[in-house]
Amino acid sequence: MSNTPMAASPLTRAVLEIDEYASGLGWDQPARLFALVDTAQLRAQEPSLAAQLGLGEEQETTGLTPIEQDEIATDKPLDEFLATIAWPDAVAGCALTVERLMLPPSAEAQVPEGLDGKKLTQWVAEHPERQEVRMTVAVLRDGARESALRLREKDSPTEVLTGPDLVPGLADALAATFED
Repeated sequence: MSNTPMAASPLTRAVLEIDEYASGLGWDQPARLFALVDTAQLRAQEPSLAAQLGLGEEQETTGLTPIEQDEIATDKPLDEFLATIAWPDAVAGCALTVERLMLPPSAEAQVPEGLDGKKLTQWVAEHPERQEVRMTVAVLRDGARESALRLREKDSPTEVLTGPDLVPGLADALAATFED
C-alpha cells in the first residue's frame, strides 16, 4: 500500500491498493475479482494464509485485505458472471477492476440510433473522444461503496479519482453478489 493514504477509510485503502496492484500489471488486462476480508479476522482464523500474504503482526490491525479470485470467465458478459457469485460469510466485501472505453457526456447526442451491442461497441472504440479507463469498484456487505478511476492517458497514482458513486451500476452488480 505504498501510495495509499493512511487517513482514508479501510475500504478506500483497499480500493487504492487494488488499483495500485492493477496498475503494476499494465493496461489491456482482463477483469479481476477480489474478496475483501477483515485483516484482523484473517490473522486470527487463518494465520498461515495471513503469513503467505505478508500480513505480519506489526502491521495495522484494522482494515481489509484484498484476495484475488480465480480468473473471470470471458465467455459470458460480466453482469451474467457476477450473477453467479455467492460469497461465504467470512468475506466482508468484494471488488472488481475492469478496463473500459468511456465517452464524454457530450458524445451521447452523437450516438447513431438503432445500434446493437456490437455495433455500439465498435462506434465507441472508433470515437475520437474516447478515453480508456480502469475502474476499481468495491462494496461491503453493510452497503458501503468505493471506486477508483484511472485514465490511461493520465496513468499516475496522483491522478486517480475516488468516490463512492463513480460507477453506480457496477457497484449495484457487486452488491447483488451478497444478496440471498
